[in-house]
Amino acid sequence: MTAEQVEALFTGAGGQYRFARWGRPIVPVVFGVEDQTLGVIKGACEAVVALAGHRMAETDPELGVNLMVFFLRDWAELDHVPGLEGLIPDLGRVLARLAAAQANQYRAFRFDADGAIRAAFVFFRMDDALAAVPAEDLALGQMAQVILLWSDAAFAGGSPLGRLPGGATVLRPDIAAVIRAAYDPVMPVAASDPAHALRLAARLGAAG
Repeated sequence: MTAEQVEALFTGAGGQYRFARWGRPIVPVVFGVEDQTLGVIKGACEAVVALAGHRMAETDPELGVNLMVFFLRDWAELDHVPGLEGLIPDLGRVLARLAAAQANQYRAFRFDADGAIRAAFVFFRMDDALAAVPAEDLALGQMAQVILLWSDAAFAGGSPLGRLPGGATVLRPDIAAVIRAAYDPVMPVAASDPAHALRLAARLGAAG
């Protein structure tokens, strides 16, 4: 992967480069699924965190949990989640926009003072399209997308997942390499200068 390709993964539609990774251990909680699916999601989280060389924990001393994953049938259901308005700014406006667009997923992040990811919120509205996706694929793809702050367009042209000849679903090797390199201890937890992409690209070989 070239430096230009890496830069594109973290450059938004307005041309601004913005990179961030988690600075604290990840503590996930999942709402709206059965125990079997819960295990799949937590397993995917563990796999991606291990790939990054990061950490998970039982609790966040400040937030309790810092990665919340919600499964729902209608965006209006989130109107009744206690405390969510304080976690997602302008929640009502966000929900109206998602409903109008008939969106089936949404991710939001909060950040620490140093720019590192402090918390992430993942929402799935389980329409027919998402219901047709195997739980393993859905979980792995979403965990890959919250382990770093990718640009909105990073996966517009294709999924972060690939499939082995035997049929197993895995992260694409190029995306896995970027995740490993991004969590190299010598790299910053956040960056807004595109020169960061040059450093990240230079580490891809070493991280592989």
